[in-house]
Amino acid sequence: MTIWFAEVWRAWRASLRKPGFLLLATAVLALGVGASTTVLTLIDRVLLEPLPYPQASRLVQLGMEKFGVAYWVSPQEYQHAQHLQGVQSMGMVARFPASLNIAGDGEPELVPALYADRGLLPTLGIPLSLGRNFTAQEDQPHGPKAVILGHGFWMRRYGGDPGAVGRTMSIEGVPYAIVGVLPQHAGLSQGDLLLPVALPAGSTDDGSNYRAIGRLAPGVPAAAVGAELQVRMHAMLADSGALSGPDGAYWSRQQFRADALDTALQVRMRPVLTMFLASALLVLLLAMVNLANLMLLRMLARSHDAAVRDALGASWQRRAMPIAAEGLLVGVCGSLLGALLAMAALIAWRGLIPPDWLDGRPLPIDASIVLTALGLGLAGTVLAVALGLWRGLARTVSMEELREGGRSGMAQRGGLLGRVLVTAQVAIAACLLCAAGLFLHALYDAAHAPLGFRSQGVLTFDLAPVQANYPDAASVRDLDRRLLERFRAQPGVEQAAVGTGLPVGDYAQNFYLGNIRAPGGEPLADSPQFRGVGPEYFATFGIAVREGRGFLATDDKGSERVAVINQVLAERMYGGHALGKSIEFSSPAPGDGGHPFVARIVGVIGTISPFGPLGGKDGILYVPFSQVPDGLLDVYRSGNPLRFALRVEGNPEDYRKTLVAAVAQVAPNQPIAHVLTMQRIVRDTTGDTRMNLLLVGIFAALALVLAAVGMYAVVAVSVANREREFGVRLALGASPSRLAYIVLRGGLLQIAVGLAAGFALALLLSGMLGAVLMQIQRNVFDVPVLLAVCMVLAAAGLLACLLPALRAAHVPPMRALRGE
Repeated sequence: MTIWFAEVWRAWRASLRKPGFLLLATAVLALGVGASTTVLTLIDRVLLEPLPYPQASRLVQLGMEKFGVAYWVSPQEYQHAQHLQGVQSMGMVARFPASLNIAGDGEPELVPALYADRGLLPTLGIPLSLGRNFTAQEDQPHGPKAVILGHGFWMRRYGGDPGAVGRTMSIEGVPYAIVGVLPQHAGLSQGDLLLPVALPAGSTDDGSNYRAIGRLAPGVPAAAVGAELQVRMHAMLADSGALSGPDGAYWSRQQFRADALDTALQVRMRPVLTMFLASALLVLLLAMVNLANLMLLRMLARSHDAAVRDALGASWQRRAMPIAAEGLLVGVCGSLLGALLAMAALIAWRGLIPPDWLDGRPLPIDASIVLTALGLGLAGTVLAVALGLWRGLARTVSMEELREGGRSGMAQRGGLLGRVLVTAQVAIAACLLCAAGLFLHALYDAAHAPLGFRSQGVLTFDLAPVQANYPDAASVRDLDRRLLERFRAQPGVEQAAVGTGLPVGDYAQNFYLGNIRAPGGEPLADSPQFRGVGPEYFATFGIAVREGRGFLATDDKGSERVAVINQVLAERMYGGHALGKSIEFSSPAPGDGGHPFVARIVGVIGTISPFGPLGGKDGILYVPFSQVPDGLLDVYRSGNPLRFALRVEGNPEDYRKTLVAAVAQVAPNQPIAHVLTMQRIVRDTTGDTRMNLLLVGIFAALALVLAAVGMYAVVAVSVANREREFGVRLALGASPSRLAYIVLRGGLLQIAVGLAAGFALALLLSGMLGAVLMQIQRNVFDVPVLLAVCMVLAAAGLLACLLPALRAAHVPPMRALRGE
């Protein structure tokens, strides 16, 4: 045993004495392990880690299909889905939080609140930290008012005081009893408050603004529940006359289903994470091939030592010990360094990860990262060492090897295998660079695409008029008018506007109407967005009106109903010729009596994506804020704040105090929230795009570095082993440029073969990325990307081969002939 330890120590000491190989191999392994460990950890936390609920595998989401999963449900559909066979319990929760005004135990605030029925918490299995769930009476219209506090809100507003349960707080001017506090990681991170939805019996509300969650009985498949839900929902639609009405074609093609809750929650993030995983695995594979090549070259460099040991009768284990010990050192060092890189990357990316990916759960940095890195690194090192040993120990030791003292040059078989590995590296790098190039091209275009409006110089804020103080649409419009007059009177304010949504922002501020149509026509399959905006809205945001005009102050409630639509809606409904045409919709609010709202289109604006450059292009219908039907405005403001915007001179941040003071003068004790510049909102909206751009760029850079390192290592070792050959050539009259050409030609030939193989591999894998490529509106035959990949890899390969080529051209002939 002592002999084996001595062999290991001797190999390690030799590596540490000349650490060039150790540093290079460790860095190569650490890059691959760090990238793959980072992505695997993120996928484990986001996709694979069970939801924080007991027996989460039995939880399903039920509702109408969108994005290939059960996505949403209306109160009417939810009530008809009760008592499905195989469903033990069911709960409903709003898809987006409502903005509500609160008062009591502190300054008035505008906070996000989620509406849910009393079945949600028992279905999810969430135990309250304090207090109790809603009672049946509290979850009925006109029942006792009760609220459950989110844990973060409880800590911030009440300092974690258990005595908060039992107190009263004012919500929209109405007293609510605090009956409970949610646990810290309840998975309901969007809301500070949880309120009972209080559905009336036999609700006719068909607004798809909720999620229905069910807990299956043991052994019941989700598909069976989904099939029964489909039958029951279409029977409900038939009984209500929806299938035979003007929207019958739309409702008849709708599918209802049940899907695992984790699958439904992850539907928007899964394609992006799959792309990251594929990129990370390609980087890891590239690092492993690179490491295998380095180990092979290291074994060939030790060929003389192995030949001497073999001639002296050493066993194959003794001959393998030096390279195995060196590989173990590389594996441990590279894995640990890769784990550190992964931890650093996860810490740095915490602020970039979208909040809904983790749903309020933390992103722990723990020992599992080190274990993952060690597993990946040591497994890859074992394979690399095995390849080197297979090549080195399989050779027949010749007298020539012993006589030349290791200067006989790289054997043909060893050189061929090294070149094959280099070609494989170039192919993998080309494939990854092609994919990365497609995304980078799309993301770069998106980052530099015109937004369709001017975000500079605009300050925005949210205001939800307290319902007790402003109970109807008329009082809300009067408040908005007085606020805008006060804002316009402030020095430095150029324009001021109110609207139900900003040009871009979060998903919660996008309000869809499913029955917008041309008079006598059918509604669009993709529901357009609806927005009520003030007369200065387009001017405030610098939105150009392509055809016709915007809204005027005279477009009030008593004048002709008018509308402005965007170019997307104009193309879909009118073939691009919308000016002067009519558009109509039926208000879903019972207070509007079901009378259609018919308006004349007086203007068409350009395309603005409310979700950022890669977020899709929705059709949008704008109507004057003063002409929005009263019932529809009441429905909107029940859960959404109004958005105000001011275009100002100079820095918008300087107008914060002026804005707050103006609101306090017009409406004392009226909270406002999210006082943000429009530029900040644009940055937040495009945060996912920036994160994707950063990650894909990092993977592409790693692939390029690893490919260049692999090329340099093989060419450098090849030149070192052929030093005597080059010296002889120079002595016989060969020019230095000729020798440099020979080295460069061999390296660039491998690059050319690798590029061809890489493009073929990218074509084969394009099907796996089809959904993502469609999302970014790209295909694999992006000529600028292919040309860029060729140029980048050729340049990297040329630089990698250049130094060895110059070394070959300047070999001293006499030293090479003497065998020094």
